[in-house]
Amino acid sequence: MLNSKTIQKIYNSSVKDHTNPYATIHWSDAVNKQAEWFTSPRLISLYGTEEYANLETSQQKQLSFWEAINFFSLNIHGEKALIEGLAQRLYQPDGVSRLDGIVNQYVHVFLAEENQHMSYFGGFCTRYGNGPYPDRKFTFPKGESEPEEDDFLFFVKVLIFEEISDAYNRMMGVDPNLNPIARQINQIHHHEETRHLIFGRQVVETLFEEYSSGWSANTLARIRKYISNYFASTWAEYYNPDVYRDAGFAEPFAIRQVAYTHPICQAHRQHITENCIQFFLNTGILEEKPTL
Repeated sequence: MLNSKTIQKIYNSSVKDHTNPYATIHWSDAVNKQAEWFTSPRLISLYGTEEYANLETSQQKQLSFWEAINFFSLNIHGEKALIEGLAQRLYQPDGVSRLDGIVNQYVHVFLAEENQHMSYFGGFCTRYGNGPYPDRKFTFPKGESEPEEDDFLFFVKVLIFEEISDAYNRMMGVDPNLNPIARQINQIHHHEETRHLIFGRQVVETLFEEYSSGWSANTLARIRKYISNYFASTWAEYYNPDVYRDAGFAEPFAIRQVAYTHPICQAHRQHITENCIQFFLNTGILEEKPTL
């Protein structure tokens, strides 16, 4: 069940750590796309492929810039949906806010932090790129929903999105070779997302314990399939043809296919998502690992 003391602790930490998003990042007038790294090389979607190895270092760095634009764009779109969904759930007597009084308080802080994050991501994309890339997430239809299923799946999707994103933030936030602005954005995001992940795991596990006993075997099977599909669709966005086009590849869709199906890239997805998947297995939400 939800641990009120833990939620109170992360709420207090969020309030204490509050920063002014408009003064935190010291933006430069321009960045050199071919002279600096903006995404850690091992996190570049083509890393490990022959196509990546054949690039000059300046081309790899340019690719890393557009990968950063894509990563920040994914965070913008994901957090827009998160903010909308969380706002709808504030003070709903039959929703997650009924779990404990501290939940509404923390959700207010959660919303404020996510709004700040979008200003960082959007600031980078608009100052140095051509703005964020369009949202291309594929939505899997669920059909008819059981009671409380939509609430549960909303928090599941938020958790999956944030777990993957935070794994990238965590590594890039301490990469000394990264452009200082890109590194700082990742660092700040990881620092605050740590609290969001604690909250998200507790809510997902609590809702599953409460709701799953009333769901039929068919409903549980459908929910599990939906979650597995969502893992795959979330990862698919990390292989964006727009990135490869802007980085100068003549056949961006062919490059995407190479990257997505390459064994090294598949192993990368499994490694990054390992802890998140294990959480879903340990709680009984999933019964087998999704195919990534």
